[in-house]
Amino acid sequence: GATLWNGSTPTNLGTLGGSTSYALNINDAGQVVGTSQTSGNAAQHATLWNGTTTIDLGTLGGTTSQASGINNAGQVVGYSFITGLATNHATLWNGTSATDLGTLGGLNSYAQSINSGGKVVGTSQITGNTAQHATFWNGTTAIDLGTLGGTNSSALSINDSGLAVGAGSLIGNTVSHATLWNTSTSSITDLGSVGGFSRANDINASGQVVGYSFFSGFSGQQHATLWNGGAIIDLNSLLDASGAGWILSNAWGINDSSQIVGEAINPFGETHAFMISAAAAPVTAPIPEPETYAMLLAGLGLLGSAARRRKIKEPATT
Repeated sequence: GATLWNGSTPTNLGTLGGSTSYALNINDAGQVVGTSQTSGNAAQHATLWNGTTTIDLGTLGGTTSQASGINNAGQVVGYSFITGLATNHATLWNGTSATDLGTLGGLNSYAQSINSGGKVVGTSQITGNTAQHATFWNGTTAIDLGTLGGTNSSALSINDSGLAVGAGSLIGNTVSHATLWNTSTSSITDLGSVGGFSRANDINASGQVVGYSFFSGFSGQQHATLWNGGAIIDLNSLLDASGAGWILSNAWGINDSSQIVGEAINPFGETHAFMISAAAAPVTAPIPEPETYAMLLAGLGLLGSAARRRKIKEPATT
């Protein structure tokens, strides 16, 4: 079930009466959002945990919804199936009131992140449903953020400066790279990779970006990656001897104190959560020495499990 850790103490947040729930985001006030099965496991609804209260945020008329992001004002975003159709739309909840954010003309859309100004990013199918593009909602207006020259793109996080990150396919659609969109200037930046495919999952207030890179297409190893100014840093390069055998495979989030969380895997297939501090990360220098960083591998397999669920629930990238 959805779990909140306060230090090393886990708290089961409960469900909406069903058997399972999971949490995907938290704001500075400790409000948590995600999804939960309802009584009898009849449906899955977007859920807000406000202290000890579990709140059903409802849907746009369909049976399924999910909350993916929350800002400090308590505004929640995600997606919901709409009435009568097997179609889901990006959704904004103010309290328990659900607003359909619409699409770029296609059938489906997903909202992933909302900043303190109420600006939302996610993904939408375009007219004709021939592709999905990273999308910016300013109010209920859906704006196409574009791609890196290929067919598809997806935005996963936005900071308070209006910088959004995700992934976009390059010309030819054989490779996708971590992507930065400036929603104020409508500019697109290819963040690059450590060798192959890459994706950005989160961005903090200072513009540090985390995600993952493959070393050679999808056949090479997937490594957790930090983009910091002009530096692309494989987080595995920071491990000392105590981390031998572990691969930091994905970085899911970074806060404004430059603390990074993600998942790591060992040769036995065990998945653990990790936390690493990148407060002293260089902005243009090559990969730094391991002594610059503090690393903690924690036996919190549930975080890795939740991260895997999130990958399943979010729309395909490219």
